[in-house]
Amino acid sequence: MIESARGAAANWAGNLTYGAREVLTPRTLDEARELVASATRIKALGSRHSFNDVADSPGGVQLDLSGVSGSPSLDARGATVTVGGSVRYGDLVAQLDEAGFALENLASLPHITVAGSVATGTHGSGERHRGLAAAVSALELLTADGSLRTFTRGDADFAGVVVGVGALGVVTRLTLDLVPSFTVRQDVFDDLPWAAAVEHFDEVQAAGYSVSLFTNWARDVVDQVWLKNRGPAEAPGALPADVPASLFGAAPADGPRHPAHAAGVPAGNTTAQLGTPGPWYDRLPHFRLGFTPSVGAELQTEYFVPRAAAPAAFEALRGIGHRIAPLLLVSEIRTIAADDLWLSPSSARDSVALHFTWLPRQPEVEALLPTIEATLAPFAPRPHWGKLFHGEALDLAYPRLADFRALAERLDPTGKFRNPFLDRHVFAD
Repeated sequence: MIESARGAAANWAGNLTYGAREVLTPRTLDEARELVASATRIKALGSRHSFNDVADSPGGVQLDLSGVSGSPSLDARGATVTVGGSVRYGDLVAQLDEAGFALENLASLPHITVAGSVATGTHGSGERHRGLAAAVSALELLTADGSLRTFTRGDADFAGVVVGVGALGVVTRLTLDLVPSFTVRQDVFDDLPWAAAVEHFDEVQAAGYSVSLFTNWARDVVDQVWLKNRGPAEAPGALPADVPASLFGAAPADGPRHPAHAAGVPAGNTTAQLGTPGPWYDRLPHFRLGFTPSVGAELQTEYFVPRAAAPAAFEALRGIGHRIAPLLLVSEIRTIAADDLWLSPSSARDSVALHFTWLPRQPEVEALLPTIEATLAPFAPRPHWGKLFHGEALDLAYPRLADFRALAERLDPTGKFRNPFLDRHVFAD
């Protein structure tokens, strides 16, 4: 039986109220197919962790597939797992670990759904690791006429479908590549001088399996560097050979840190630090599943620039740091390896992600975004699809955008999955 709830629910951060008139929760895949086939306007709704209207369906309906996800299906011989699109990473990872497997990388929040993360180009960190969507080897898509279509890596349209921004249909299942399970330790360093961060950026990135730098762009230091390194499950003690005792002038933290430690945020909801080893799924994210992700009431923005342009982009942002800092909780810098997915923010180029976690002051943040985008314009920035940004048509940022539009017209000829977000940013002339 299909469950129906009145629309107008808010996203997780509370900065957006959806305009859909109704949220429908089917209990079977056949019910979901019927709903999509009969709808005029419909969008999938995941964990509501987007900060913009990418998942909204004003005047239409939103589809919650949590009732039809089913159990993950592990293929141990092929080292893959197939999951329902509405499954959250945090609800999957312990099962994989118990079976001896892991995902190569995770985002900073385990609270997000697999399908929503993949569709918006969400990523983890590490110069050798691609975004989360690159782990997808097959995808099942519920298209506008109610048909189910499977796309497999190597298919002609596969690279266009994976980061689909909700424009092509409803993702019902995904198959993800796995690696053997591993252990991670997390070490934090305080007060890396900006001059050292720029001069030794490549060496800092090479110092960890996953590396994050946290700053407010206005101080003379990077407030924290988080190094996550693979290793054996030994007790905390001397740093292993691949973890430095100091980091170009930054000192090991004397206690647990929240990314926004400099803003006075306590570390209670973060994953274990101080070199304490633990399973991959409880160290690669910054935040623990059972707690409010990040700080809760916040806004987020993120831009991706080519890795080679990162030092110049840092200096450009520091030049307007006095305007950024008063609205900021913290900014994070991460590296992501290139992939071949058309609308991935790291498509065809190794990238550095410049992430901004803002105070909940949306009018002021939105007024500042054009300045940030103009400052980064020389470096060909690409926005994260699920976060706040100002730019409209993105043809220059995404060279395969015209191909994606053609694919959308084939799969959704009547525009059933279109919404104002897509009209502004994907289908704009």
